[in-house]
Amino acid sequence: MNKSTESTLEQVRRQLDCTDEAPTLDTLAKTARLSPSHLQRAFRRRYGMSPAEYHRARRFGQLKAALREGAGVSDAVYEAGFGSGSRVYEHSDRLLGMTPASYRAGGAGASIRYTTTDTSLGRLLVAATTRGICSVTLGADDTELETRLANEFPKAARERVDAGREEWLDAVIARIASQLGWSGADAPALPPLDVAATAFQWRVWDALTRIPSGQTRSYGELAAELGQPKAARAVGNACGSNRLALIVPCHRVVREDGSPGGWRWGVERKRQLLASEQRMAER
Repeated sequence: MNKSTESTLEQVRRQLDCTDEAPTLDTLAKTARLSPSHLQRAFRRRYGMSPAEYHRARRFGQLKAALREGAGVSDAVYEAGFGSGSRVYEHSDRLLGMTPASYRAGGAGASIRYTTTDTSLGRLLVAATTRGICSVTLGADDTELETRLANEFPKAARERVDAGREEWLDAVIARIASQLGWSGADAPALPPLDVAATAFQWRVWDALTRIPSGQTRSYGELAAELGQPKAARAVGNACGSNRLALIVPCHRVVREDGSPGGWRWGVERKRQLLASEQRMAER
């Protein structure tokens, strides 16, 4: 993708960020001086979603933040730019894994299945709603991991399942094991994800997945790659909000001086993981 197209797509993205009501594809295409079909394809290649999906994800990120902060459902719906509550409920199952009221109530009504397994980095927990993977975390033991999951979704129905009994959970474990060299088997396809986030967080997470194993980027370098060189702190915050350990490789982002910096799942694990990936890349 050439620089001119990149610049045009960034202009379209900024336009989507600045409006409550999503512009039509035709309107965006006229601004970008591209055909609607070309814009749709190029935007999806760049950001992993269509312009309409990007705008909706941004608003759902705002909705989720307001709900978690205790805002009433109606207030959160309209503050996030939705014209009516019905429009939220049309998409909430896909983007939140539950209704907004249920998410605000700590996951009440949601069903989450999870499993744990041993890794060289400690215990690994993988959890999924009926819509997709909602959590991948590392910890010292199952108690720590289960407590973390309960804190995120305190009122959800949580069911532990044995390894080998749940296709999506097993696929994530197998994928991680393959990509990190813990297994010689081919990595299976990644199951659907059920993690709501702001549009900027999705952009950061998508950029993280494009950092080759064995390499790192500083927060500033990643911000520059996203076309927002002054957003290093925002990039750091997006990395810190990642709940998909190893699937979204936020461990590959380091401080400007090359030191590891922090990591949600422990700086020593981060050092160990980076060293392991660098050894694999050198083979």
